[in-house]
Amino acid sequence: MRSFCSFLFLFILITGLSAGGWFASYVLTPSPGIEEQIIHIPKGAGVRQIQGLLAQENIIADDIRFLALVRLFQLIDHPPRLRAGEFRVAQGMTPLEVIRFLDTAQPVRHRVTVPEGKRMTEIAAIFAEENWVDSKTFLRLCRDRTFLKELGVRARSLEGYLFPETYTLVRGEVDERKLIKMMVQRFFAVWEEVAASTQGKQGQDGSGNKYTRQQLLTLASIVEKETGSAGERDVIAGVFYNRLRKGMPLQSDPTTIYGIKNFNGNLTKADLRRWSPYNTYAIPALPAGPICNPGAAAIKAVLAPAKVSYFYFVSRNDGSHHFSKTLKEHNQAVYTFQKLRKKR
Repeated sequence: MRSFCSFLFLFILITGLSAGGWFASYVLTPSPGIEEQIIHIPKGAGVRQIQGLLAQENIIADDIRFLALVRLFQLIDHPPRLRAGEFRVAQGMTPLEVIRFLDTAQPVRHRVTVPEGKRMTEIAAIFAEENWVDSKTFLRLCRDRTFLKELGVRARSLEGYLFPETYTLVRGEVDERKLIKMMVQRFFAVWEEVAASTQGKQGQDGSGNKYTRQQLLTLASIVEKETGSAGERDVIAGVFYNRLRKGMPLQSDPTTIYGIKNFNGNLTKADLRRWSPYNTYAIPALPAGPICNPGAAAIKAVLAPAKVSYFYFVSRNDGSHHFSKTLKEHNQAVYTFQKLRKKR
């Protein structure tokens, strides 16, 4: 009997040591990969699903011992969270290091840039390209009256209110609603900053006329589309204020183009004669609303325009414009910079 007990003890000891060695060899063996990987763990993923994702990326071996290791953590330490999100995982980590990493690591932060002057539809496409949003859902929310009211926007859409900037985003932490809210809040913050810096001038046109924020934003969007030259924005804003004061049409090609459905890139004389609420050749006023989402510089130009005597401008074909006080001077400039260029 004593010999049997000794044998049983020895058997259990050997089996335990073998099992321990078998388990330890997995826990402490680095993955064979040599490149860093980004893994996306979806919300609600269980341990088995996470194990499958890690094994698929060759970060760990697909082995039942991973589940046992997680359970061991739960018994002797705080339960590892294995959080949802996107994480940059270095190769060559042991399963033990992987669990500790996923318990404490910060998710990957992505930088997405929205350039100045983009339309609402173009912004939706920028975010949809990298799967941050569904473009249809994004645009539907941008026209949702209830959502607009919640955001404090009194307009028919969020065109103009999606502030162009570089945004830092984390997978799983943003959706269409959160992203739009982030952009609109940034717009209001920048508007207040710029308005404070202009000392309350608030875009007067020289005749004492006051404009609403929606009207000022509409004008800022036109200034944004008319020039990429920082030194000209306030001058162009001054030209437009002069024309508004005199009751002259703004005659801005970008506004007319905005009102043309499925524009093919060729603006014709027929387009300029055709009435639309955005055709500023046909209406002596601001268009129906913003035609793009302007940046801080265009907003500042409208809130603090240059005091100029110009009523006209034409492109020099180098990114800058020639400004004129009279129609005669303007026609000569058009001939010089446009018609003569075509002849050449």
